[in-house]
Amino acid sequence: MSTPRYQLFLVIFFGLNALADESPGLGEPVSANDLNALDVTVESDGKGLPNGSGSAVEGAMVYQNHCFACHGKTGEDGINDRLTGGHGSLTTARPVKTLGSFWPYATTIFDYVRRAMPFQTPGTLSNDELYAVTAYLLFINDVIDEEQMMNAESLPAVSMPNRDNFVWDFIPRN
Repeated sequence: MSTPRYQLFLVIFFGLNALADESPGLGEPVSANDLNALDVTVESDGKGLPNGSGSAVEGAMVYQNHCFACHGKTGEDGINDRLTGGHGSLTTARPVKTLGSFWPYATTIFDYVRRAMPFQTPGTLSNDELYAVTAYLLFINDVIDEEQMMNAESLPAVSMPNRDNFVWDFIPRN
């Protein structure tokens, strides 16, 4: 003797299970090539960096065209996140976390800009533009010289000012 409530449960349970075997007909299959195009992970050691190159001299123009409106003329005076300054402030009562004062790897700057910038049109910069604007950001943070070329070999070799102040704080649970 089944109650109506139990019968409703059986209808819902078995009905949903039957639907789970069928596709809802949304979207379309992704090809391996399309999926590989989205695999743009760059690791701290530079693994995953693409071909290309650029210097801060070239990056100044990329910055002017794509970054200036949000981050300001100097990287400190924009309406969005501050990109430069803050050196020596991390141990103070008011730390200023910028690319030059906080970020441990130059490759992370490249990776972040590649994925998320420019804000309205992420993913639109060429590899050369990405290397150039990364070089410019490193230059305005006094990390590299203006003429220094950044590429897949030189970018991972950049030693960021705060690189050695990050510690692994993972405690495995047994």
